[in-house]
Formats: sequence, C-alpha cells, structure tokens
Amino acid sequence: MPPIARLHLLLAGLLGATGVALAAAASHLAARTLAGGDAAAGAGLGPASLLLVAHGAGLAALAALGMAVRSRMIGLAGIVLAAGSLLFAGDLALRAFQGARLFANAAPIGGSTMIAGWLLVALGALLARRPAA
Repeated sequence: MPPIARLHLLLAGLLGATGVALAAAASHLAARTLAGGDAAAGAGLGPASLLLVAHGAGLAALAALGMAVRSRMIGLAGIVLAAGSLLFAGDLALRAFQGARLFANAAPIGGSTMIAGWLLVALGALLARRPAA
C-alpha cells in the first residue's frame, strides 16, 4: 500500500470513529451536561459527527483510489480534507463540551479548507492521466 493511501486510511478510521463517538455523545448526553447547559452549543455535536463520518468515508475512498492511481493532487486533497474536518468538527465539539473555541473562526476556516479539499479532488480528476499499460 502506498504511504499516502495508508495515511488516508488511517485518517479515515480516526475520523469515522470520532464521528460515531460524537454521535453517541450527542444522543446520550443531556444538554445540561454540555457546555454548562448551553443547548445551542451542544447542538453542534450532531453536525460535527455527520461531517466526520462522511469525510472519513471520503478518505477511505481516496485511499482505495490511491492504491490504483498515483496522483499528488489526490494525495494532497485527502490531507486537506482531513485537516478541514478536524478544524470544523473540533471547534464544534469543543464548544459543546467546554463552551470554548479552538480559535477565532476555526469552524469557518475548517469549512473553507474542506471545500478546498474537494476542489482538489475535482482538479485531480481533471489532471489525471491514463495509467501506463
């Protein structure tokens, strides 16, 4: 397995597991236990978990693609997607559990980073060459 595919698969597993854990936290913890009873802060766990699971699946697909096609653009896309996912979901989760932010604008920066990652996937598809016969 190429190293970048291994990294994508590792990140996919971590994002997916974290997403499921956040979904469990969102469904089992009462709003009063999250961020000192701030229901609005606790509401971010659902979107954070969905985003992590979805992007974990996307990274698993990129890992599979990385075993068939060598593309620096696709490799970079996976790293950018993972970074954006962690920033976005990490900020929402920290707000839910601690009532604090990672840093100012972490969630919007993470969202923009994820958009950039998906655009890199699209660019990688446009720039892909046929594999050698």
